[in-house]
Amino acid sequence: IFVPLYCCFFLLIYVTVWLTLHRRIMAPRLQLEKAAWRWVETVKPEEIGPEHIDLAYRVNLPACKRGTCRRNCKGNPNCLVGIGEQAWLGEIDENAFHNIDDPNSERRDKNTFVGLTNLGATCYVNTFLQVWFHNLELRRSLYQCHNSRAQEHNIESDYEPQSICEHLQYLFALLQNSNRKYIDPSGLVKALGLDTGQQQDAQEFSKLFLSLLEDTLSKQKSTNLQNVIQRQFCGQFSYVTVCNECGRSSALPSRFYELELNIQGHKNLTECVTEFLKEEKLDGENRYFCESCQTKQNITSVLFDDPKYQNVPNNNSFTNSVVFSRQTGHKKKLNTFISFPEQLDMGPFLEGKQDQKCVYELSAVLIHRGISAYSGHYIAHVKDARTGDWYKFNDEEIEKMEGKKLQLGIEEDIAETVKSQTRKPKCSKGYHCSRNAYMLVYKVQEEESSDPSRTNVEVPAFLQRLVDQDNHKFEEWCSEMADMRKQSVDKGKAKHEEVKELYELLPAKDGEPYEFIPLEWLKKWLDDSTATKEIDNSFFLCSHGKLHPDKVAESKRVSLQAAELLYERYSGGPRLDGSSLCRECVSQRCRVLRLKNQLSEDYKEVSNMVKRTLSGEGYWVGKTSLRSWRQLALDQLEEDEHETKHSNGQTNGQGPHTNNNKGEGNGCDEMKTFNEDIVCSHAGLSILETERKLVSPEVWTKLRAYFPKAPEFTQNQEPCQQCLTLEQEEKDNEAVSKMMALDQKNQLLNLFNEKNRPTLAKWPQGTDVLYIVPLFFVDEWRKFIRRPTKSSPVSNVGNTLLLCPHGGFMFTYDSLISGDAQHIALLWPSEWEVISRLFIVDQPISIHCFKETTSSGSTTQYTTQPDLCWECRESFLFQQQRDLREYTQATIYIRKVIEDKRMIKEAAPELNASSSEAEEEKEEQPKVDGERDPDFSQSEDGAKRLKLSDSSPTSAAAVPVTNVTKLGGIRRSTRHRKLRGEKALIVSANQTLKELKIQIMHAFSVAPFDQNLSIDGKSLTDDSATLGSLGVIPESIICLKADEPIADYAAMDDVYQVRMPEEGFKGTGLLGH
Repeated sequence: IFVPLYCCFFLLIYVTVWLTLHRRIMAPRLQLEKAAWRWVETVKPEEIGPEHIDLAYRVNLPACKRGTCRRNCKGNPNCLVGIGEQAWLGEIDENAFHNIDDPNSERRDKNTFVGLTNLGATCYVNTFLQVWFHNLELRRSLYQCHNSRAQEHNIESDYEPQSICEHLQYLFALLQNSNRKYIDPSGLVKALGLDTGQQQDAQEFSKLFLSLLEDTLSKQKSTNLQNVIQRQFCGQFSYVTVCNECGRSSALPSRFYELELNIQGHKNLTECVTEFLKEEKLDGENRYFCESCQTKQNITSVLFDDPKYQNVPNNNSFTNSVVFSRQTGHKKKLNTFISFPEQLDMGPFLEGKQDQKCVYELSAVLIHRGISAYSGHYIAHVKDARTGDWYKFNDEEIEKMEGKKLQLGIEEDIAETVKSQTRKPKCSKGYHCSRNAYMLVYKVQEEESSDPSRTNVEVPAFLQRLVDQDNHKFEEWCSEMADMRKQSVDKGKAKHEEVKELYELLPAKDGEPYEFIPLEWLKKWLDDSTATKEIDNSFFLCSHGKLHPDKVAESKRVSLQAAELLYERYSGGPRLDGSSLCRECVSQRCRVLRLKNQLSEDYKEVSNMVKRTLSGEGYWVGKTSLRSWRQLALDQLEEDEHETKHSNGQTNGQGPHTNNNKGEGNGCDEMKTFNEDIVCSHAGLSILETERKLVSPEVWTKLRAYFPKAPEFTQNQEPCQQCLTLEQEEKDNEAVSKMMALDQKNQLLNLFNEKNRPTLAKWPQGTDVLYIVPLFFVDEWRKFIRRPTKSSPVSNVGNTLLLCPHGGFMFTYDSLISGDAQHIALLWPSEWEVISRLFIVDQPISIHCFKETTSSGSTTQYTTQPDLCWECRESFLFQQQRDLREYTQATIYIRKVIEDKRMIKEAAPELNASSSEAEEEKEEQPKVDGERDPDFSQSEDGAKRLKLSDSSPTSAAAVPVTNVTKLGGIRRSTRHRKLRGEKALIVSANQTLKELKIQIMHAFSVAPFDQNLSIDGKSLTDDSATLGSLGVIPESIICLKADEPIADYAAMDDVYQVRMPEEGFKGTGLLGH
């Protein structure tokens, strides 16, 4: 009868666990863990059987089915859902097996143009290269340039152009016949010496590059090639001045590559050209000297095309949306709409040709996105000369416009941070409007011709050979990428078949052999992005070399057949099968859990027993131990539980000594052993009776069960005799210290109370000598007098702190007055006699006053004993000066003043806060009534703050300085109290004044060119100088006087972009370097 009932009992336990924990959605991990050990409440360690071990390792938990778990159940070793199998089951797209883009996406589409790679900030280069490439005459001429290097090049090596013409030839040939979707212009950019990370002005680049190209082509033998730049881009106008008196005229011809027009205040291009060519009256002080009249006369100045030269460019360019601001000293972008036509008749503007048509048609529009002239992005809209289609060139991306019409997208007209957004005006037919059009390129309108040679430009054979070489390299790359894709796909398909085969074999069936595999290994095996390594189970082993029960949550139980295949393909070990379930670990955990369950009852019982009156013999226990014995017992049980672990093992992410429960009494965090709080340093019973309590033998028996190694002290145990002896000696020493302190205080009462102290600023009458000791000695002595039992008595006076290695004094009389007195204390001669008698003095230091009477009057001189060591003094000052010049991350204060030199009440609205600005003080600062000097302020109580340049003598015992004092001629700062309108900044000595102005701009919204900075009345003007060289030291106060503030925040943005002086194309090949 007993056996069936026993089996039914455990069957009931199993069913209860399953019903309570395995619902449609698996219970949380912690609940599964608790359920796995619930049987320990009724089973003792010696009664553990195989069925208990299976419960502890959760062998018989039902496996989860796909669709029932939202994620993998870590607490269930039989749950194989959500470990990464979703990506492999079912049909899979081949693209999932690789991360290699289709190489054909880099291939140029049919009947499209080739883009240019942006190398960082080279969009301005790319836009002009596309515009010049679509100038067929220029392209045809460049192809005709002699290039012996390209003609003689061996195709087995890479072609490397040298001159600008060679680079442009090769680049244009690639743009025309390359198979690539976009090409890399780094060869040309490198040859020009351009900084790929710095945005430059596109117009300036155009001018310099065309000038460089013109100079290069001038060396060609063909006249046609020498003049191609002049024919295509160069025009000529004349400045004509006419005397209003005699009518004499004189002309000054001038060439141009583009017309820089003023668009501000104008609505369309015609108005801009009209203003550019309008007459100008010169009278008054601006009168010219007339050669005919031989005197200054009023004249009329006219600008028009010179009929003598008849030089009208084939391509006419108009700029500019960028102007130079005289107020700010920097360039500024104009974000105003301008209307421009598709066809422009320049005839009315040509002298003597008003009736003759000279029609230009729009061929390109350069767009600049962004509000600042120093940042943003350039794109180009270019018209194809062969088809008449419009294309948008945006670096690598090229978009064809529909309907053979120019279409300026919405993004071209966004003025990002302009406060006043104006609506885009409606444009008439044949006109376009834009606020971001940077340059307009017009081409002379030609009569339609059926001759295809006018629009077809053939690439010369020697260049085509180089293009074919590059195309061959591109095709090889495409083939290589395709092979890599195919290999990845083949590997992925093989892995797909492997996973589908093995995943079906993974679940272990009831009653059949099984093994445990790490969950993380299974996840990585199913993650194709990582290489599958061998199986490593060493981390899961307990101290007995078997599977630790706590590691079941991090492993999965799989069938023996699946395990055999996995180990055959990936190897590894040690293998963990059904015989690897550790009985010792389960027994130990059972014992610990039972003690934990019993602990609560024992704790209540002990608490009640301690409250009873003790009768008879007892045992001493520490009060701290008694208050926290429950937590100590838990810690002890945790340690016992972790003893079964592998040395490097961890359970549930916690180390072997991790404890999430808080102590119940004071000292629990420090205590490790019960009763150690009443054990003295000599391993005896503590003499402090207030820290121990007498408990009954019954209480001690229960406590002893949890702490078998705890120190035991019976009621008759004598306290430690050594401790008693030391306690008595300590009491005697305290009595002596009190007597010593009282005696020293009575003999030096004025020194202790800081009364009747001598000063150097006003030498006391009746004595010609004062003695010096370190202030540190006096402070330590006062501490001892106030608390003689808590502080150590002072035995000697260390005056060598004030002396140099040669034994000389380190301070002068003047330096002591100026601030060095804060390091010393002055003594009367009578006090020095007491000091010399009570303490050991290593070196007496005194200062003497001598008065001499001469015919010119009486003078007072001061000397020190020992004498001043000038060599060490100068070295000390030099070191201090160097320290002040080499600081890092120091605080300085910027104080803003206005015309009447009163501090402003609050700063202007701030831009984005600078990261280097120190945190503002939140307490209310004293108001400022008025100041005669920016470096001087007055607080509410009328106490004056020292000027930075103040060098007047002050006494050593004067009122504490709130700003700056001096040490040997060097400013020494104390805690600074900011005033309203004053801001703190964090700076370094090697930081330039220009960089400081940028910080000030963020803090006060004052542009650098409007900042007038001064320190000690000295103006700071050299922007390239470092703060250390300018005399700015930590805690300095710099006065800021701002010029008229500017309301144009876009201009401030321009200034912010130019942190360093603008150098443009200085040092590049465009300027001949």
